[in-house]
Amino acid sequence: MARPKKSEAPDLAERVNLTVGAIERLTCPPGKQQAFMRDSEAPGLRVRVTAAGAKSFVYESKLNRQTIRRTIGDVKAWSIEQARTEARRLAVVLDSGQDPRELERQQQAAQAAAKAAATAQALTVGDVWPLYLENGKPKRRDAWKPRYRADLEAMAAPGGEKKKRGQGVTRPGPLYPLLALPLAAVNEDTLKIWYDREAVAGKHQAARALMMFRGFLRWCAARPEYRNLTDRDAGKAAAIVESLPSNTRRTDALEAAQVPGWWAGVEQLSNCTASVYLRALLLTGARREELAALTWANVDFQWRKLTIADKVESTRTIPLTPYLAQLLATLPRLGPFVFASTGKAGRITDARASHAKALQSAAIDGLTIHGLRRSFSLLGEAAGAPAGAIAQVMGHKPSATAEGYRPRSIDALRPFLEQIEAHILALAGVRFDAQAELGKLRVVATT
Repeated sequence: MARPKKSEAPDLAERVNLTVGAIERLTCPPGKQQAFMRDSEAPGLRVRVTAAGAKSFVYESKLNRQTIRRTIGDVKAWSIEQARTEARRLAVVLDSGQDPRELERQQQAAQAAAKAAATAQALTVGDVWPLYLENGKPKRRDAWKPRYRADLEAMAAPGGEKKKRGQGVTRPGPLYPLLALPLAAVNEDTLKIWYDREAVAGKHQAARALMMFRGFLRWCAARPEYRNLTDRDAGKAAAIVESLPSNTRRTDALEAAQVPGWWAGVEQLSNCTASVYLRALLLTGARREELAALTWANVDFQWRKLTIADKVESTRTIPLTPYLAQLLATLPRLGPFVFASTGKAGRITDARASHAKALQSAAIDGLTIHGLRRSFSLLGEAAGAPAGAIAQVMGHKPSATAEGYRPRSIDALRPFLEQIEAHILALAGVRFDAQAELGKLRVVATT
């Protein structure tokens, strides 16, 4: 047979010694989508050419009577010797009874799994926390209670926002430092370090944050995509539990027999503002911060109403009872706040020292300022006021089934609050002239 000229296209029916020139002359025969030129040096090695002129090295052989064809690479990227080396490697693989395609699939799967594992290991608490807020929910409930949802958000807030009440900016929430941690790195050691640091600022707040974070871990452990990354019991480690403060609920409150002594002790305080503030807490059942932030703009002497900040809603409005109106009118107007102070906040911030003096003079032990709020509730019940009215004044969210509860208007609420005030004053032995001019409180008799 005559040897083909170097300018002619290779004979695809014969094996040829692959050269750069032969590959350059290779063309796809008319009417075909692709064609192959076989190498005489490395069995199974071919150069494929398509109708569009693209050329690549491929390996072709048989395994279990099935044709196996694997693309090695573009002829521009691979040299002929590199392609022959790869073809010989593939031949060894097939000779051992393995399918190189399956091996490649397994390798790709392993790489994908490794990549997914690396991504999962980098998943932070902060990545998952918004999903928890959106999709998590308590048992047997369709969604978070609005107040608890707001508490969850506040616990993980970054801080730095201007305070709604008072001066300065808010500090980061207790859970905020945990958001930067990889979820897989949350264990009893990291939680113990976090809890000890947060407990310095406030043990009870840190403990509540921990309880909330336990709920987050339970939710993650119940989700297949996070289960292997989550140490569900991290927050229950003995080292953490032993550090938790007692969760015994305080029940301190004034007994009826203690009211006269307490009232007299508070009335005798040299700090007039603290004296009025403490009595106002007992007469309204307000939280200490709610009442401390009261401004003159929110005291309506004409229509006898108080609008105070509320823990659940933004504000709540309650009736201004006669004796309390007289008390407030005796205070000097030294700024926007009713209970003004020369301190940085411009208002009373901590009346515990004054309250301690009153308690000492009355020989009463263990009554906290928040105990005055409980006292209002108990004395209100004793005065015969409905539970729903008491709850509304205090800013509680009463049960919708309790006494067929419906929110009362200010005018409907007024008689009950006046009834409670009259009962407390009677216990304290105080009678006053309700018709006296505001600011000129005139005690008729004290027994």
